[in-house]
Amino acid sequence: MDDISASLASSSTSCPQPRQLGAVNWLGLWTLFNKEVRRFLKVYFQTVLAPVVTTLLFLAIFALAAGQGRAAVDGVPYELFLAPGLIMMAITQNAFANTSSSLIIAKVQGNIVDLLMPPLSALEQTVAVAMGGVARGLLVGAAVLVAMLFFIPMHVASVPLVLFHALAASLLLSFLGMAGGIWAEKFDHLASVTNFIITPLSFLSGTFYSVERLPSMVRTAAKLDPFFYMIDGFRAGFIGHSDGNIGTGLIVMTGANLVMGFISYRMFKSGYKLKA
Repeated sequence: MDDISASLASSSTSCPQPRQLGAVNWLGLWTLFNKEVRRFLKVYFQTVLAPVVTTLLFLAIFALAAGQGRAAVDGVPYELFLAPGLIMMAITQNAFANTSSSLIIAKVQGNIVDLLMPPLSALEQTVAVAMGGVARGLLVGAAVLVAMLFFIPMHVASVPLVLFHALAASLLLSFLGMAGGIWAEKFDHLASVTNFIITPLSFLSGTFYSVERLPSMVRTAAKLDPFFYMIDGFRAGFIGHSDGNIGTGLIVMTGANLVMGFISYRMFKSGYKLKA
């Protein structure tokens, strides 16, 4: 009997102990981020190359066809003015698509539990999923920029402005995609967010034109749109000119990210439409 007790005591002490995660589960956070990146890289023809082709088609239509003979915008050739707006549009659309599709697909297929069960806090889940969207947005933006360099001699006037607005815009749309993906119960709901929020705000924020040429009331309304500041600041990083105040844009982008990040975090924290 003593031998059995000693054997049990010995086996209990040799059992693997639970992993000590610490204040932040870095391994889990990295694993979830890696999963999000692998998910869109698995179908890179659809998630990376297709947006590049689509953006180049926009460039061909507006710059080569509609833009023939158009006057320069504030002394900048129309093609150079247009290109940064198209790059930013590609960044935002793909950052939104990555996080929103990841969550809605998991909900529809019933495997959202795989995201909720691991030992990850709501903040860690929010950060990892958002960073996956940022990775896709920046990758697509870089690919579009490289492709455009074959047709347009683009130059960077301010690297910090370009990097800040690319990162802030992709992060903001990642948060918005997360909120949309958690809220939506089916793909039609998510499509309504894209059709009635993302696309109108993108097209009406100066992507294809200077808002300074709009009537005063419309121009004022445009400057209430956070999409205007992300495009205007990003474009200023390339051409050295902005329609709005750069300082205001930095504040708006930072504030919008904090608000949408908190909303996404609270959705994960409360389990809103995630937990039965």
